Amino acid sequence: MSLFSDNPVATLADVVRFETEKTLEQRYDARSVYDIFAKSAARHPDRTALTMLMTGADDETPRIVTYRQMLEGITRAANFFASLGGRGVGVAYILPSLVETHFTLWGAETAGYAVPLNFLLQAQNIADLVHASGAKVLVALGPHPQLDIWQKAVEVKKLLPDIKLVQVSLTDAPLPDSVIGFGPGLKAQDGSALAFGAARSGDDVAAYFHTGGTTGLPKLVTHTHRMQIAAAFGGTVLQDLTETDAITNGLPLFHVAATISCGLSFFIAGANVIVLSPGGMRNPAIIKNFWKIIARYRATVIGGVPTALSALLNVPVDADISSARYSISGASLLPRAVALAFQKMTGTEIHEILGMTETGGLVSIDPAAGRPMIGSVGVRLPYTKVVVRKLGADGSLGEACAPHEVGVMTISGPNVTPGYKDASHNGGTLRDGTLDSGDLAYTDEEGRLYIAGRSKDLIIRSGHNIDPVLIEDALQSHPAVALAAAVGQPDKYAGELPVCYVALKPGAQASADDLKAFAEPLIAERPAWPKQIIVIDAIPMTSVGKIFKPQLRTDAVQRLVAQVVAEAAGSNDAVVDVVVGGKRGFDVTVTLPAALSGQQAAVETALEGYLFDCRVRRAN
Repeated sequence: MSLFSDNPVATLADVVRFETEKTLEQRYDARSVYDIFAKSAARHPDRTALTMLMTGADDETPRIVTYRQMLEGITRAANFFASLGGRGVGVAYILPSLVETHFTLWGAETAGYAVPLNFLLQAQNIADLVHASGAKVLVALGPHPQLDIWQKAVEVKKLLPDIKLVQVSLTDAPLPDSVIGFGPGLKAQDGSALAFGAARSGDDVAAYFHTGGTTGLPKLVTHTHRMQIAAAFGGTVLQDLTETDAITNGLPLFHVAATISCGLSFFIAGANVIVLSPGGMRNPAIIKNFWKIIARYRATVIGGVPTALSALLNVPVDADISSARYSISGASLLPRAVALAFQKMTGTEIHEILGMTETGGLVSIDPAAGRPMIGSVGVRLPYTKVVVRKLGADGSLGEACAPHEVGVMTISGPNVTPGYKDASHNGGTLRDGTLDSGDLAYTDEEGRLYIAGRSKDLIIRSGHNIDPVLIEDALQSHPAVALAAAVGQPDKYAGELPVCYVALKPGAQASADDLKAFAEPLIAERPAWPKQIIVIDAIPMTSVGKIFKPQLRTDAVQRLVAQVVAEAAGSNDAVVDVVVGGKRGFDVTVTLPAALSGQQAAVETALEGYLFDCRVRRAN
């Protein structure tokens, strides 16, 4: 039973009842993110808020932070940041998952606004985002044997000389000149009250999260306090959370999933967030000891992104994991074969979560109080509106789709961003408070939501829309396949043809022909049968474990053009370069060596008619 409702919230009808009975403010009267921690600390000050694992080893003694200590740390951090830049100061950070990262994030939102940054970005990209955000403080991890975060921070300081550089140090090493120590800075502050007045709240900016960096420079998405509270509270309700819950959180704290659905939602309930080391699920020790960690800390909510679940399928359950109430998955679509195997292996049911940076991290959840439907991302959050709309031939959005009719998902409500930091990015994405998600989706008769893929991931073969998930699920069910990713490869006559990249499990063997013969009977639509299956060592991933399809689409174009040019020129000696840009996202340059200069016209003719920009030139 939900902490904030007398009745379980298990269906869309329950959501409607829940929001009709009381307003969001009547259900939960926090006005700032700081209020969330103050309320939970007042209710149960000595309960554990964070269990910080540093290594994941069997004999590790974790760092325990109670809700009283959590509130004190956030208060000290807020006062510290205000002392550096005044109330409203922007605080950017490049940090792995640490207790200090939580203090930094929530303290920055309390005093001003946070700018969480992916520490895998290059220094120039980080500097560009810090500059665009207007942040005046940069918090970074000090020198570390495996991470180059501090080197990047120093470079950012050179690029932005006016930035105040704060070091989070895990040792007692002396600080460089002009660098401010995070630990000493917090110790010098009052932890019992905010020194600068009331916390930021309501429609004040709480954070700028970056997103959309796959095809160009990342965009900064505005988060307000009201927005984060609405999203997180919806997560608390639909995940059926109470103070007795504990979640294994192995996601990076520059990502909304780690901070909102697997963070604030649990903090609202007064639950325990188990931080799976600074490296999260990328830490081999965490994967190896995952089941023992669940048993040792009595985790009730487990799971991760689909790639993490796939990795865990290779680790036999070697501990008592009966404390787990259910599992969760999010960040990208969960292959059906992985879901079934994980459920069988763990004895838990998987509830999928859908979130976007532009929606405070949450759109919908398959409610924990109900029976999950594999393939569905559940029902919308309370107090929000999600409508699947028809997509016009010109890209415009039309009327609402009927059940099972695929269209574009739109979202409105208090969890939706007021806009990007650069308002020029709003066009086509935000219209009068409604967000065009870019996701293809459909609903069923009960109002459950299903994602059919990104609209840009849709494969269009002779006008026939092909959902790549159909192909991926079929191949994913092969016992030798670890991961599959289908993309469209340009075709002169059909526009696009489906091809699928496959990574095999360690030690497994299967040929492309074997996989093709296995998958075709499982793919109901013959046009969706992959023209080619390409076995590769590893599927490219983003830093948060999502399949990076732009790289695969680029590779598919590269392979096609190389083949076409070789056939037209009678040689494999031409150089083919493919970059993002041009029609359908690609710009192709073919460079012919001097010996093939006479074949330029033949190559140009062979490449005519494809949906990408192409030029053929002779080598100098």
